[in-house]
Amino acid sequence: MIKPLLALFTLGFSTLVAQPAPTPAPSSVADRTQWFREARFGMFIHWGVYAVPAGEWQGKPVSGIGEWILRNGKIPVADYRAFAKDFTAAHYDPQAWARLAHAAGMRYVVITGKHHDGFALYDSAVTEWDAVNASGAGRDLLAPLAKAVRAEGLKFGIYYSQAQDWTHPGGANGNWDPAQKGDYDEYLQKIALPQVREIIDRFDPAIIWWDTPVNMTKERAKPFGDFLAQHPAIITNNRLGGGYNGDTKTPEQHIPPRGYPGELFEVCMTMNDTWGFKKNDLNWKSVRQIIRNLSDISSKGGNFLLNVGPTADGRIPDASIERLEAVGRWMKVNSEAIYATEAGPFPRRLAWGRVTQKRTSTGATTLFLHVWDWPADGRVTLPTVTQKPTGGTVLANGAKVQAEVSADGLVVQLPGSATDADVSVVRLDFAQPVIVTQEPFNTPAADGRVTFSAQDADANGHYDGNIQLRDAGPNAYLTDWKNPRWNLEYLLKTPAAANWTVTAEVATAQATNAVLTAGKTEIPVTIEATGADLSWQTVTLGVIALPAGETKFGLKGAAQGWKGLSIRHVWLTPAP
Repeated sequence: MIKPLLALFTLGFSTLVAQPAPTPAPSSVADRTQWFREARFGMFIHWGVYAVPAGEWQGKPVSGIGEWILRNGKIPVADYRAFAKDFTAAHYDPQAWARLAHAAGMRYVVITGKHHDGFALYDSAVTEWDAVNASGAGRDLLAPLAKAVRAEGLKFGIYYSQAQDWTHPGGANGNWDPAQKGDYDEYLQKIALPQVREIIDRFDPAIIWWDTPVNMTKERAKPFGDFLAQHPAIITNNRLGGGYNGDTKTPEQHIPPRGYPGELFEVCMTMNDTWGFKKNDLNWKSVRQIIRNLSDISSKGGNFLLNVGPTADGRIPDASIERLEAVGRWMKVNSEAIYATEAGPFPRRLAWGRVTQKRTSTGATTLFLHVWDWPADGRVTLPTVTQKPTGGTVLANGAKVQAEVSADGLVVQLPGSATDADVSVVRLDFAQPVIVTQEPFNTPAADGRVTFSAQDADANGHYDGNIQLRDAGPNAYLTDWKNPRWNLEYLLKTPAAANWTVTAEVATAQATNAVLTAGKTEIPVTIEATGADLSWQTVTLGVIALPAGETKFGLKGAAQGWKGLSIRHVWLTPAP
């Protein structure tokens, strides 16, 4: 319901509250995105009324992510609104949240100003469905966080669901309760667009993070784009819709195998399986996985936006705090290998870890070796690099490293043992640009065989997750393949068209059906159970025909009979 008098002053209401100083307009695209390119690591916060039911409705668990409980549970709007009285924020400490983000090594914070349930975390002039007027909190929750985040020297951003709104009449995808019926364009004009003006005018965010552009045509998106054009310093993502691509790509819950060279991208990811708080979701990622995700994303030139989902009374779960504190300890030692770095120069992932780099205008280059798997002999190779560094040290203890050029590339001799159980970082300084001539594709060995490790696979996921890489070196494997829509892709370069027998080292507790793909060819495969606890066996998947030159093949789950699969090595052997 629109507030009777204040609705008349939607565009000018912000003049009644204290305003932050406007952000100076940058002189170029590079200038306005520079801070974002250098930040690399941010905190996502999903907080709203959905934290009250916390994954349950009428005593029963509702499947799916926590903040979608209204839609997934088809809860009547009136019943969902009743939850708001228990959204108290009684233990909300914005200073503590901001300190936690800063201590974790994060450089910016993005919070859900309004999610798909239509609930605003501030006092909106166009609706009563907000933290001040409808909830037990009874106060603006965005303003104190914006102040606290900036006090820590971090950038403040706001997520806004512009299209999906399951409580206001006319919002997209509200289709199970008559109270949701209404005109979509009227909703955009009377709720969404005025609220976007409110949050920009009042909170001066560095980021507007759009989401799910359902039914957003070019005409519908244009008023939002026109208003943003008046605020050129704001960074936006690619989810407004209508052809407005914003500044950043936003892969969700998965890391793009090769990044997006030359483009800004930001991987957003949960620590467990949900964005909004869900009390029974205890499937937490390990500290190692989170640090390696940060390492992997940075090595591809991307940012990592890692989520926390506070409770209805404003507490960040202890498991999230513990992980962020651990990441912060790692960042305190190794942050120079993350901040203001570029993607590493190697076109293929390295078996022992990842690489980021920094380059100066004079050509001097620093490579940061993110060593995931510290080798027993202390030697790691940078393929095809023929230059010697002017110096090298381990960041954690300053120990010197030695390097010699070999036939395979630059061999770096690491001193002692790993300084960190998850990722140790070595700095190498070069006086000139580092030249890498590594072939980006796997090629046949002298015997004609092509070998692929787990690191050579491009794991293609979706917004609901991705196949996960575990361990490193020869023991690395791909697992947590929960959805048959996710798939693996292998790139190679062959001298001539040929038939190939595909074999793979796999593990599965149950027989599972998969599909081997090569171009338009799809070959059904049944993989028998290998045993419990990652019992590895080598199996033949089938025979494929591939053309000469740069090509690829893949493996995906079958629509029927998919039970999951872990996979380590894959081999192509010439077939008759």
